[in-house]
Amino acid sequence: MNSFLYNAPTKVYFGQNSEEKLTEIISESGYKCVLVHYGCGSAVKSGLIKRVKWALEHAGVKIVELGGVMPNPRLSLVYEGIKLCLSEHVDFILAVGGGSVIDSAKAIGMGAAGGGDVWDYYEEKRTPEKTLPVGVVLTVAAAGSEMSKSSVITNDYTQVKRGRNAELSRPVFAVLNPELTVSVPPYPTACGCADIFMHTLERYLNRGENLEVTDRMAEALMTTVIEASKKVCRKPDDLKARAELMWAGSLSHNGLMSCGTDGGDWCTHSLGHEISALYDAAHGASLTAVWGAWARYVYKNCLSRFHKFAVQVMGVRPNGTREELALKGIEACVEWFASMGLPTSIRALGVNPSADDLKLMAKKWAENNGGEKGSCKKIKESDALAIYTAAL
Repeated sequence: MNSFLYNAPTKVYFGQNSEEKLTEIISESGYKCVLVHYGCGSAVKSGLIKRVKWALEHAGVKIVELGGVMPNPRLSLVYEGIKLCLSEHVDFILAVGGGSVIDSAKAIGMGAAGGGDVWDYYEEKRTPEKTLPVGVVLTVAAAGSEMSKSSVITNDYTQVKRGRNAELSRPVFAVLNPELTVSVPPYPTACGCADIFMHTLERYLNRGENLEVTDRMAEALMTTVIEASKKVCRKPDDLKARAELMWAGSLSHNGLMSCGTDGGDWCTHSLGHEISALYDAAHGASLTAVWGAWARYVYKNCLSRFHKFAVQVMGVRPNGTREELALKGIEACVEWFASMGLPTSIRALGVNPSADDLKLMAKKWAENNGGEKGSCKKIKESDALAIYTAAL
């Protein structure tokens, strides 16, 4: 049995119009100056930022703004945010957006409170010991960053993408109103579904011991994401399905699905990071582009878990050998990705990497992961290159 520590301190305000509670939340907190951090315009155009600022004004706090967060959030904007926090004496950061905005806010918080170069944390040269507190108004169901300890930043000076896990980075609260996700276009919605699904699947596919109760929760979460994704594809304003996806996103990445496991595999995420770092691909799309190739490469080393995934999650009828069923489960998953319009190969992302590009990605992957990674199968640089080549 694997021992575990489960910590999920984020207070969640879930439901329609839940952002209206911001005045009360901030008033009770005692914060004096809030940095409102957001993306590239949708939160402004929708009127959400205006409503958020109204709530903060009525809470009596000073408001500082920093927009411009891009998908695969950039280190350069994090540096800008850190300078702003220090010059304006910000004591709280409110992220209004999806995972990229939240990850950027977490990085700003650590950098403003910790001093030195925040990138040192992502290169694991230093351990973060303090941060400015972060709160969230979530607008995209995807990354689960609203309850997680993780933050992923792209160094736009070196084209390196790295993540950092730190318990102190968990947001103190998250406002989750499913209505705010209804306007998310189909492709980003699909990418979000893939990210939620993969956060759970990365933990589920492992060669360690597992608790059946965690397995059953993970299986239910994944099947719910598949069902809800089909509903929002047919009817984008299906608020019930949007609510299922939003809550699934939070549960997929707050640590609950890791309880009793060996932590999971995480090779697909790390392989996808190198693709999005080089080509600025959407995170969820980078995962679906490479997952099938990775799964076919490693499944024999983790046959019992792939077999269980096929039957319990992908609904494969248990007729045939475990290997046959495992392969059917892989193909069923790839077909689901494709049904949402997501890429199932690297070229389907709209890029055409050369042999040298693939070698560079494999080399960077190895450097960024200490030479090897994986639970289902330990893969090294040569394996990463083989998977990238198969995923082409």
